[in-house]
Amino acid sequence: MAILTDDTTNAAHLTAEAEADSNNTPAARAATLSIEEIHQLLPHRYPFSLVDRIIQYVPGKSAIGIKNVSFNEPHFQGHFPGKPIMPGVLIVEAMAQVGGVVLTQMPDLPEGLFMFAGIDKVRFRRPVVPGDQLVMTVELLRVKHRRFGWMQGRAEVDGQLAAEGELMFSLVDL
Repeated sequence: MAILTDDTTNAAHLTAEAEADSNNTPAARAATLSIEEIHQLLPHRYPFSLVDRIIQYVPGKSAIGIKNVSFNEPHFQGHFPGKPIMPGVLIVEAMAQVGGVVLTQMPDLPEGLFMFAGIDKVRFRRPVVPGDQLVMTVELLRVKHRRFGWMQGRAEVDGQLAAEGELMFSLVDL
């Protein structure tokens, strides 16, 4: 998981910042991002772009993203033939990409690239299969020296917990 943090990516401080401050106002909570706006923030592209839309976010604090799981995704050819199940590592990566949107919205970040640095306490509760809509909620827990970030992530399908865990990020120089 990698997140660019130069001036071009922060151009997407986007309409939510213009419409509302990050003090958890109703306009900030209701902010959405299209796939095009997500691509302005994150370097991931097909087949590794795992967030289709951000349906709610508070810049620099939390976000809710969705991933529409399709049978046409390449990992289903081998995981598993006749019983397609989304790999757990891709569910975690999708949560991390939602976390990346949160991190890119933090003010005054140094230039660099956020890398996925660790996972803790991750548990998988139900399989995710083609046709599911994965709803991922990620909340920033803490930031250290503006170079390290910890987040709590949850992934649900139809209101049922599919996966959860703590995610760690580290900013590396370009």
